[in-house]
Amino acid sequence: MADYYSAFEMSPVPVPALDAEPPEICRGIYGMPMFVTVPTTDLAASVDFWIRGMGFIDLFTIPGRLTHLRRWAFQDVLLLQADEPVEKAPAVSVSFSCVLRQIDEAAAACAELLPGCTTGPRKTPWNSVELEVVTPERARVILTAARPLEPDSEEARYLKAVGIERPKE
Repeated sequence: MADYYSAFEMSPVPVPALDAEPPEICRGIYGMPMFVTVPTTDLAASVDFWIRGMGFIDLFTIPGRLTHLRRWAFQDVLLLQADEPVEKAPAVSVSFSCVLRQIDEAAAACAELLPGCTTGPRKTPWNSVELEVVTPERARVILTAARPLEPDSEEARYLKAVGIERPKE
């Protein structure tokens, strides 16, 4: 990984810790380097699910057309009014970072709003905890939270084996 450099200062994602706090919701207007567009036949119900289930805000709405949702900086979703429903979840998913305590909160909130829409949470070999949510529009969303990396853990050895060194403290 010699060609890479630390750019963590660009990211809103906090250092992994059991007591990590999420950053504030970003209400700024900026050129979006990436965003997801999700078609929906029920814009109001979709907005409600994304806000109450996964903690997004309504940054702005064009009534009857689209709603721009946001969580942290660079976590943008455009819900777009569609005429035809999507029948099944797509193979592609989108992942949004969160902190550990938000995983269980989102799992409970989403399951209350749409029973059976979540899978997990599960621990991964790359040292995160992930919750899969299939939204009312059939979008596959992964909420992912990094865990503190123990230097002698199986995850640390796995990451080192694939060329990812533990950040220096």
